[in-house]
Amino acid sequence: MSTVIGAAYVRVSTDDQLEYSPDSQLKLIRETAAREGVIIPDEYIYREDDGISGKSADKRPAFRLMIAQAKETPAPFEVIYVWKYSRFARNQEESIMYKNLLKKRGIMVKSISEPSNDSPFSSLIERIIEWMDEYYLINLSGEVRRGMIEKFTRGEATGVAPFGYSVKDKQLIPNEHADTVRWIFSEYLAGNGARAIASALEQQGVKTPRGNSPDNRWIEYILSNPTYIGKRRYSSAGPANYNRPGCRDENVMLIDGGHEAIIEPSVFEAVQEKRKAKSTETKYVRKKSPRVYMLKGLLRCSSCGATLTLISTASPSFQCHRYARGQCHVSHSLTVGKAEDLTVKTLEDLIKSRAFVFAPPVPKKLKVVHDWDKLIASEESKLSRARTAYLEGVFTAQEYADAKRGIENMISQLRVGKAAEEPQEPEQVDVLAFTQKVAEVLEQIKSPDNSAQVKNEALRSIIDRIVYNKAAHTLDFYFIP
Repeated sequence: MSTVIGAAYVRVSTDDQLEYSPDSQLKLIRETAAREGVIIPDEYIYREDDGISGKSADKRPAFRLMIAQAKETPAPFEVIYVWKYSRFARNQEESIMYKNLLKKRGIMVKSISEPSNDSPFSSLIERIIEWMDEYYLINLSGEVRRGMIEKFTRGEATGVAPFGYSVKDKQLIPNEHADTVRWIFSEYLAGNGARAIASALEQQGVKTPRGNSPDNRWIEYILSNPTYIGKRRYSSAGPANYNRPGCRDENVMLIDGGHEAIIEPSVFEAVQEKRKAKSTETKYVRKKSPRVYMLKGLLRCSSCGATLTLISTASPSFQCHRYARGQCHVSHSLTVGKAEDLTVKTLEDLIKSRAFVFAPPVPKKLKVVHDWDKLIASEESKLSRARTAYLEGVFTAQEYADAKRGIENMISQLRVGKAAEEPQEPEQVDVLAFTQKVAEVLEQIKSPDNSAQVKNEALRSIIDRIVYNKAAHTLDFYFIP
């Protein structure tokens, strides 16, 4: 009599407090297997990290490894033991697909705590159990949401305490950062913007609850948070709806929180009115047609590499857009008139010296680095799995053809992207001819008859970017070969 080799799949869920521990499940599985004359070698014990959901196989590495090894020829084991069928999968569609695949390999899945026999009804019973498990998972998310709302209506903390508070006995208590919150509201009413406030806090060494440096969005979130006036809010659509002037979104529930307020209601309302007025003003400005100017999109910050954009001031000026958001700490303010005059003068000097610098690779801070080989390998792996699914009868011929076509198209696109990012051999530039080209562009941008749009297009035909060095008040040109 040949020895029957089996496998064990063990997974626990944080939502089931009555469930056996992984070690206890494995002990019972081994005892059941021994009674049935099945040996489970250690290498065929597949165990997920605690708390991993059974909703999808994509997030269960041990499960994927087990299925991959089950596809080997010959199959390494004949039966997979689980504590419950819900441990194998809580998604009935996935459960049926993988069980059919295993069945074609001569491998059965067996629960040691639920009914299973060779009667005609055993398969039906198994499907009913799986359906009940899937329904439980779907229902659980709703119960969690209802529980969150119930805690909210009782005034209990339902998440991480906002900056300025700590949670004690399920209630919010002001902490050592409360004075900082009061300072933020005071500074905003005094006329300082979110960027200036965030920059000042960073210089003081203040960090957000997540350990990050303060930025505009965090300041705006604090200014909009009614928790600071003793209220509590909850949104069925999530926190994304919170940061709105006045906090009056229809999805947001607002109640008395029963905790100590940090900010006076009158101060909070004054801040909301100011935010609302500023938001209306910003929207009005954005409705205007965008202004076209000669250096649009060409100027860069020498500190962080970001684009210098036009800002509305008494004298139209350029400024690093990351500085405007509090993310760059070196101002690169430059009036439009001075920038254009400096551009003309620098080009005149370069034509004389012919000391052209051609565009080097984009700085790493601005370049999005793709691991093209990894992305392509991932798609090729999908193609291999689709082929296996077809050979095992999981996919029909048409389903396989459709999947193959889509995956191969994606692989082609990735290869094009990889080729585009690969370093190119520098072109040999005819300096004399290029000097003449620059001179022609200079004449175009100096001509009063040409529009700003024409001048911008002329510059873009020869220039990759212009870096403004604030300290030296110089422009560094990087040309297109």
